[in-house]
Amino acid sequence: MKLTERQFDVLSAIATGDGPMTQRDVTKTLGCSLGSVNKAIKELTDEGLLSDGEVTERGLAALEPYRVKRAVFIAAGFGSRMVPITLNTPKPLVRVKGVRIIDHLLDACLAAGIEEIYIVRGYLAEQFDQLLYKYPMIHFLENPVYNEANNISSAVIAKSLLSRAYVFEADLLLSNPKIVKKYHYHSDFLAIPVEKTDDWCFTVKNGVILEEKVGGTDCWQMVGISYWDEEDGKKLEKDIASVYESPGGRERYWEQVPLVYKKENYKVHVSECSAEDIIEIDTLRELKAIDKTYDV
Repeated sequence: MKLTERQFDVLSAIATGDGPMTQRDVTKTLGCSLGSVNKAIKELTDEGLLSDGEVTERGLAALEPYRVKRAVFIAAGFGSRMVPITLNTPKPLVRVKGVRIIDHLLDACLAAGIEEIYIVRGYLAEQFDQLLYKYPMIHFLENPVYNEANNISSAVIAKSLLSRAYVFEADLLLSNPKIVKKYHYHSDFLAIPVEKTDDWCFTVKNGVILEEKVGGTDCWQMVGISYWDEEDGKKLEKDIASVYESPGGRERYWEQVPLVYKKENYKVHVSECSAEDIIEIDTLRELKAIDKTYDV
């Protein structure tokens, strides 16, 4: 059966919970009313997707079309604002408190059951081979023009892999692995609600991204993690190539394809997280603030 969004939210919350969940537990997890949860649970039980508050085999089958199939990491860039640390080490492989930045993201994927993983690499590409000792399931994609074009060049290389896929910027320091989810109802971008930011952000209405911009008030600060459903992934395959081949296309950021240049083709939702969940380390100063071993 085709799940409503509320039915999906309830069913996926119960399916991925750490243990048995009461209706109040589900309500707290989803941040919605007890009445709407009770209604969804009754509907799911009547359809045989839940039994005594637990997800049935039929329920798991109903969730399967929403299951994340793969993860694609954009990891080809130089990381110029982290010099001199990145002169000899790609930014995703820089260690923070002894752990490579990218490891936290990879571990979160595996915890969510996502084992088909691709990394688009370019700068000091061979160094990424060290990941295979811990993560032998990784597939590498080579970006030979990483220093001649923006990150859309990496998206072009992975464009056929974006259906039912996460796309990660590979230099994000993740502290809450649960924001990487096993199931998604629709395409979405992770973002943090803020009163003011000078960074990339979204204007959002009714949970849908209307505009991407730099700086704003009462907006959503963009986090470089997104998910693309089956339909949007197929559209991205064509649209990324089209924008890349257009005048000035090589200078674009890949996410500007669905959010700016081909936005009429997409309805991208926002997925909320907090500043405590994830940190983007852009500069050496920010790295030093987090890990004092670099403050020498």
